[in-house]
Amino acid sequence: MGQQEKVATSLAGAVSEEISASLTAVDAELARRYPGDPGTRQPVHTVYVPGDVFEPGTLRSWGDQALAALDEHAPDAVSFAAVLGIPEELAGPVHDRVRAKLEREPVEDLRIDFEDGYGPRPDAEEDEAAARAARLVSEAYANGTAAPYMGIRMKCMEAGVRDRGIRTTDVFLTGLMAAGGLPEGLVLTLPKVTYPEQVTAFVQLLEAFEKAHGLDAGRMGFEIQIETSQSILAADGTAAVARMIDAAQGRATGLHYGTFDYSACVGVSAAYQASDHPAADHAKAVMQVAAAGTGVRVSDGSTNVLPVGPTAQVHEAWRLHYGLTRRALARAYYQGWDMHPGHLPTRYAAVYAFYREGLEPAAARLAAYVAKAGGDVMDEPATAKALSGYLLRGIDCGALDTAEVARLTGLTRADLDAFASPRRGDLTVTAP
Repeated sequence: MGQQEKVATSLAGAVSEEISASLTAVDAELARRYPGDPGTRQPVHTVYVPGDVFEPGTLRSWGDQALAALDEHAPDAVSFAAVLGIPEELAGPVHDRVRAKLEREPVEDLRIDFEDGYGPRPDAEEDEAAARAARLVSEAYANGTAAPYMGIRMKCMEAGVRDRGIRTTDVFLTGLMAAGGLPEGLVLTLPKVTYPEQVTAFVQLLEAFEKAHGLDAGRMGFEIQIETSQSILAADGTAAVARMIDAAQGRATGLHYGTFDYSACVGVSAAYQASDHPAADHAKAVMQVAAAGTGVRVSDGSTNVLPVGPTAQVHEAWRLHYGLTRRALARAYYQGWDMHPGHLPTRYAAVYAFYREGLEPAAARLAAYVAKAGGDVMDEPATAKALSGYLLRGIDCGALDTAEVARLTGLTRADLDAFASPRRGDLTVTAP
């Protein structure tokens, strides 16, 4: 070992204590504002269905329509891969997993829409539709046909529709309580948020409902839709979206980019409104930075080009959707919107190809990090966190199997969870 070094210091222990005391408030603020990823499953997409269209068989119908589109326009792995440019070695695994997903769980997150997709209706009609939505959602969770996440998008907090949005939320949530309680997968979406005060108002609404029903404070969270320029850059030049997260008082679960409302707001012509427009990239980059470390997740928007019509037209729409989804994944937007059953095959194809093509490199890097074996990349704890998150997202959506990840990394699911999220507790690496 050689000669033992003599260790000497110059500062009294009180100096460290004084510094720590001076930073106590900062430590608490960091823990409050930036708790890290919640460590829960994030859906790869959100499907919107108007409140008057949603039926008990809607989820299965979307899956069946998606499978029928595959059968008609790309009936086997080779043809499907050729349309999308999927590498030959991934063609079979991706195609097989996509079909299995559409048969087993075609929709990961469903939002019953009472906003733009529903529009203005007589109050009695919307009341009935909201009550019906609550009943159908409760029944779906009770009989095992629900998506992992389900909920509603109500009308926004602007003056013209505020009372209607509040009432619809109340009717829906009251219906859920009457049918047995709020499901674990409940998600609420607040659209067209422009000022943080509108977020504060929605928090007030949820607090009142929780108190009325004796629910735990903070039981209900919600997503914030970013659809206006003012939600990105406030009049005083600050990032309003960061203030919205703070105004949610820990209830915000996601920031969802609204492609077409936002594009129109900043003056983008209809022909150029898309999730890869520079205006969209700017908005989502601000959202991403504002949400980083807070536990609030960012979702991309949608494409309004539907895969319908003759095969050539369907293929063109599929290639567009596949490309936009892959682009979003590379930019760490792991969720998006799907507007039509025909989008499901390319949503899952893009997601599955993304995770399967990176499986072995990511697993090798993480295994080398754990074993401190080095290699051609020098990874740090932050990278190990990202690698674990990547593998976990792949497992959660069905792109990867837990067993194959364990075989390649030597890690259990619990190990991956511990690397990926500080909320999982102290890291203890064990053999699978």
